[in-house]
Amino acid sequence: MIKKLTVAILGSTGYVGLELVKILSRHPNVLINFLGSENSPNQKISDFDSSLKVFKLPNIDLNINFNPKNSDVVFLALPHGISHKYVKNLFNKIKIIDLSADFRLNNIQTYYDNYDNEHSCPEILQSFIYGLTEINRSHIENSSNIAVPGCYPTSVLLPLIPLLQNNMIDIKNIIIDSKSGYSGAGKKFDIRNIKNKFDLNFYNYNTNIHRHICEIKQEMNNISKSNVSFSFNPHILPNFRGMMSTIYCNLINNINQKDVIKLFYNFAESNPFIKLFKNEKRADFFSVQNTNNCIIKIFNHIDEDKIIIVSLIDNLIKGAAGQAVQCLNISYGFDETIGLKK
Repeated sequence: MIKKLTVAILGSTGYVGLELVKILSRHPNVLINFLGSENSPNQKISDFDSSLKVFKLPNIDLNINFNPKNSDVVFLALPHGISHKYVKNLFNKIKIIDLSADFRLNNIQTYYDNYDNEHSCPEILQSFIYGLTEINRSHIENSSNIAVPGCYPTSVLLPLIPLLQNNMIDIKNIIIDSKSGYSGAGKKFDIRNIKNKFDLNFYNYNTNIHRHICEIKQEMNNISKSNVSFSFNPHILPNFRGMMSTIYCNLINNINQKDVIKLFYNFAESNPFIKLFKNEKRADFFSVQNTNNCIIKIFNHIDEDKIIIVSLIDNLIKGAAGQAVQCLNISYGFDETIGLKK
């Protein structure tokens, strides 16, 4: 019988933190022994999500009271600019799985250029593995420090990196159009607090200046060994959860659309959470909600040297909590699907 890992979650009452609690409460190899929050001590986690009443879980404590000696792993579901302050004191004392943006970027100046805060421990950035599970599985194994990718980067990189690895697309002419449910903005966007009807509309924002662009670019450049150029246009939908990215690429090197479909068929065969949908099969937010799946659809373009790819994820699961647990599973040598819905 496998001894259960003791797990702590800092930031347990946010959207992503609650998803972590729900997933890990059902994980057969995990025992949650600390739930932290910035400002909700002594409350029950079920006060924030009634479905958690059925589990025996510790009461919420302040994040600052967490002692790394008492747990095997700590998940940090904290905003960027806050997470690094905790990591500084936890580094080399416990396995860290961080879901903020504070450790995803290799270059501290890139972080400063895109995030409006200082960083308390830039010297340890290189100690973190980028936890894009389907791509970096071998690096995640036995890693002590994992930075979980952002939701937009996950939905974009999973379909694009296989194409880049196989030199199939023009790296100077990529168009990415992404749409997210409003939970991606965090609890500050809680629908109960919305006073402006415009916020429940469908609108684009931060076109070509979104913070996740540098993360996407970093990973695509690393794979292609070149400077990838792309346009990124994100949108917010009046849905709570879900994310869809539509990507337009030009094919090169005599690659055709059948070659691309074969590539993704093989990609899905070797990765349990990648689902390749045929064009006649509908893929929508309901297809991925509450799962750790990434659905990929390939569409033929009028021009044979072009391709359209659609990817769908649940931004709170595959784009955050689910991928974090997948990283946990891989790093401990568990079946990576344990505790996760497909």
